[in-house]
Amino acid sequence: MELRHLRYALALAEHQHFGRAAAAVGIAQPPLSKQIAALEREVGTALFDRTPRGVYPTAAGEAFLARARRVLAEAAAAMADARRAARGQTGRLRIGFMASALLEFLPAVLRHFHANHPDVQLHLEEMSSTRSGRAVIDGTCDVSLTRGAPRGAGAEHLSSVPLGRDRLVAIVSSAHPFAGQATITIGQLEGHTLIMSPPDQEPATTAALAPLLAHSFEPAPRIPARAMDTIIRLAACGIGIGLGPSSIRAAARPDVWICEVSPPTELPELTLSWRTQDRSPVLRAFLGSAGTAWPRLHNALQQRGISADSAG
Repeated sequence: MELRHLRYALALAEHQHFGRAAAAVGIAQPPLSKQIAALEREVGTALFDRTPRGVYPTAAGEAFLARARRVLAEAAAAMADARRAARGQTGRLRIGFMASALLEFLPAVLRHFHANHPDVQLHLEEMSSTRSGRAVIDGTCDVSLTRGAPRGAGAEHLSSVPLGRDRLVAIVSSAHPFAGQATITIGQLEGHTLIMSPPDQEPATTAALAPLLAHSFEPAPRIPARAMDTIIRLAACGIGIGLGPSSIRAAARPDVWICEVSPPTELPELTLSWRTQDRSPVLRAFLGSAGTAWPRLHNALQQRGISADSAG
């Protein structure tokens, strides 16, 4: 028994005439009659009464047709689901991201992606760059957003695209003596407690700052804070000076002041990474959305054969 046999039976029940049913399903009347007879032999009972007034389902036929409608509906749904999954419209995407990705990049991309792929399940987890990089390497995340490209064993199997550089800024309480100053120097940080990312969680950032801080003054007390919001809130309390990326301005509050730092210090680029051999349609759809929502990604993704999302 094939799906076409169910369609033939339903067409015959609807039109109550072999000729009209055959025309409806696009075959000649003799083959339809033979197919219905073969179906009845397979089921083991008559499904239709043939009368001079027309062809009508028997009691067995009514029971069979009720199930046949459900089977065909499920088959159609299965094909639709398969096509949607192949287009990346359903499925799951796991994203590990560092806190600063939420300042600009991730909100823009997630809004675009969710609007165009509402049935994809997003699993989002804030992680340090170290952990997020390891997660995408070992396959527990599909996408990572880190400060600098992931390193270590397996990183050679990743594709990584920089999203743009940030420079170092200082965050102080609005009551701090530095509040109101456009710029402070590294030397002015001497003697102040610094609120910054933990070295073991953001090694690329720590490495970028190490030469600058080490040659400017004696090591200052430090308060580790992974999340950008935590750095801002602690700085607002007046217990120290926060150090973070310039994109932190997007999350600024009235009770803090953000100063440029001189000399200017560039931080490692926020980087989007995924496993090169991952051909998941959902991943490709996400990268396409990223290329649309974050135009500076467009060319880098095209070089990797990934087109921007066709949905605007």
